[in-house]
Amino acid sequence: MILNANGSKPIYIQISEWIETEILNGNLTKDDKVYSQYKLAELFTINPATAAKGLNLLADEGILYTKRGLGKFVTADARTIIMNKRKNQTLKGLLQEVALEAERLHVTENELVEMLRQIMKERKEDSR
Repeated sequence: MILNANGSKPIYIQISEWIETEILNGNLTKDDKVYSQYKLAELFTINPATAAKGLNLLADEGILYTKRGLGKFVTADARTIIMNKRKNQTLKGLLQEVALEAERLHVTENELVEMLRQIMKERKEDSR
C-alpha cells in the first residue's frame, strides 16, 4: 500500500484503514499480532507517533486490544465491527453521493438499481 501524504485523509487514518482491510481480507485474524508502530513507521516511512495514532484509533474502536509488553492484537469481533462501520459510514456516504448525482441527472430509482445490479454481475463474473 502507498500512503497519500498530499491527500485530504490523515496518514493515521490511512494506516488504520489499511489494517482494517487486512482484517477484512483475512490476512489478519482473531488474536493475530499486528505490526508495531515502529514496524509500520519503517514500512510506510512515517513518524512512529503517527503509526501509533492509527493503532490507538483501532484499539479505541474495539478492533485491536493490547497485551502489555507484547503489542496490539486483533479482537474476536474485529471483522464484524469493521463491516458494520464501513456499511454505516463509508458505504452509506457513497450511496448518498450517488443518489444526489442520480437526482441531478434525472436517473430514476429503477435505472440506478439496474446499474448497480449490472456492476455487481460484472464484478462477480470478473472474479471467476
